Amino acid sequence: MNARAHTGRVIDKQLLLLQSARIAVALATIVMLAGCGSKEKTDVAAAAPPHADVVQEPDLNVVKVDRPERFSLVTVGSRQELPEINVTGVINPDIDKSVPVISLASGRVAGIYAKLGDDVHKGQLLLKVLSNDIANGIQSYRQAKADEQLAKKQLDRAQLLYQHGAISLNDLQVAEDTEEKARVALEVAEQALRTLGADINHLDAVIEVRAPISGTIVEQNVVGTSIIHTPDNQPNLFTIADLSTVWMVCNVYENDLPDVALGDPARVRLNAYGDRVFNGRVTNIGKVLDPNIRTAPVRIVLQNPGIMRSGMFASATLFGKHGRTLASVPASAILHLHDRDWVFVPAPQQEFRRTEVKTGKLVNGNEDVLTGIAPGQQVVRDALALSAESSQ
Repeated sequence: MNARAHTGRVIDKQLLLLQSARIAVALATIVMLAGCGSKEKTDVAAAAPPHADVVQEPDLNVVKVDRPERFSLVTVGSRQELPEINVTGVINPDIDKSVPVISLASGRVAGIYAKLGDDVHKGQLLLKVLSNDIANGIQSYRQAKADEQLAKKQLDRAQLLYQHGAISLNDLQVAEDTEEKARVALEVAEQALRTLGADINHLDAVIEVRAPISGTIVEQNVVGTSIIHTPDNQPNLFTIADLSTVWMVCNVYENDLPDVALGDPARVRLNAYGDRVFNGRVTNIGKVLDPNIRTAPVRIVLQNPGIMRSGMFASATLFGKHGRTLASVPASAILHLHDRDWVFVPAPQQEFRRTEVKTGKLVNGNEDVLTGIAPGQQVVRDALALSAESSQ
């Protein structure tokens, strides 16, 4: 039993030593890890990059050259630009100076003495018409004239008899009334013939239709041996227009209507005479739009020098009265570089600043500038020369 107890005590001591050794190893490991962590922190701080100083790059749009006075400056001007609208249209007769030719008497055409496109003068014979209306009117006129002559003779006889006491006052008044009615009937028959176009001094069933004004025949709806009906059943025989002034009727799109006003000037070119320019003015803007193409008819009045014909195609440029003011510089002041436009503006310390601009039209050697500079500023007159000098 003593041997067993001794052996047990030996084993307990060994276990205690083994546990102490494990604790020591754990403590050593903790200390080592703590030392490594502190060292790692120190290395990270040491590895951080040094502080960098920011260096500002030079402005490439600032140009500095020797003796800048060599490059002359020019003051930016201004130009008033009016709205321009390009339209097309057709030449038409001036309706105010167009007169229809009609015949109130129906019948058959006996002769035509003018045709479409002819120039005629006032009173010129256009056609003759053989009319039954005129024949009937002549018969009524002659009967009324005979009745009036008879009534006049009866009145003269009644007045003579009344003076001698042969008839009563009542008989005289009846004769006066009969003569008055006959005279009125004659006047009505005469006026009916005049209305139909007959000549009272030369009664004939064939009447003459003459031009009411001087001008050009722009419409003809009658030919030889045609049957003429009353005006409510037939179009005008002729239409005569004074073409000393004409209308150009064009269509203006809805979006352009705010830039068009009555009295605006217009520059017109005819397709047949493309090298000539005619000046006109807007006199009417239609109140109703075409629902299909969204346009309104606009009328331009033109003075005709004698070459404008009804139906001609024409183009016009309409100029609005109120526009915008644009900066304008000589074309040499614009530098075209990399699909962009630039100008050089004087800067402090005898330098020049390259400024981007947006250009417009070229007018008489000057170029419009839409954005970038304003009227009154100064720019270098020869931008290309300055650019070449600065690149050397």
